[in-house]
Amino acid sequence: MRPGSEVPEFHFLIGDNAATQLKQSLNRDSQAVASALQSCFSHLMKSEKKVVVEQLNLLVKRISQQVAAGNNVEDVCGGLLLQLHRQYPGDIGCFAIYFLNLLTLKPGEAMFLEANVPHAYLSGDCVECMACSDNTVRAGLTPKFIDVPTLCEMLSYTPSPSKDRLFPPTRSQEDPYLSIYDPPVPDFTVMKMEVPGSVPEYEVVALDSASILLMVQGTVTASSPTAQGAIPLQRGGVLFMGANESVSLKLTVPEDLLVFRACCLL
Repeated sequence: MRPGSEVPEFHFLIGDNAATQLKQSLNRDSQAVASALQSCFSHLMKSEKKVVVEQLNLLVKRISQQVAAGNNVEDVCGGLLLQLHRQYPGDIGCFAIYFLNLLTLKPGEAMFLEANVPHAYLSGDCVECMACSDNTVRAGLTPKFIDVPTLCEMLSYTPSPSKDRLFPPTRSQEDPYLSIYDPPVPDFTVMKMEVPGSVPEYEVVALDSASILLMVQGTVTASSPTAQGAIPLQRGGVLFMGANESVSLKLTVPEDLLVFRACCLL
């Protein structure tokens, strides 16, 4: 979390008591830090809308002036703040960035988030897979329903550096085109298949669970022993695979193939 001295408008919304509690907790155990972070976050998220807008406008004005003067504002996430304010003016979620790590994923990189870990997707495209869930609780940067009390109560406040969230894949020993993202939960696994355009046909092997294939790049026809005929697939196409069913992907255009598979390794 950013020190209040760096972003005084942020400190104002959190309040002196919560900020002092957090500072004192740093010399104690992780539970004390988590409790203090919850207090800070709750004070922020439960602030009056009018006060939030006033402080956000002050912060945006100050950062904009620094940018105009040619100063570097990335130490206080100035560029991100201005971007979010343009997209969601007056939104309290603009202040939430000071609680979170800013992580930029490159192609092929992934991150794993346990249940109740706060997060926000800011830009770009990604493949997301999640366990069965009966709720998604939001509090900012969204036009959807917002439930601040529930979110403040349910979140995990255990701090960790951004590098701990990175989740490297494992390369298959049997298939040179296959990378496996197998998280530390039994609910799901994601596989990435990158097949060069020089390979005319690729077999997606059978598993004991059903699977969903997502075409990100390439044009193919899919066939399987249970299919009544060939199925054309291209970017954006989705195919369901039954348990113990293999699928053959035959390239119809000689270009590289990128496919993701969501499944469960039973």
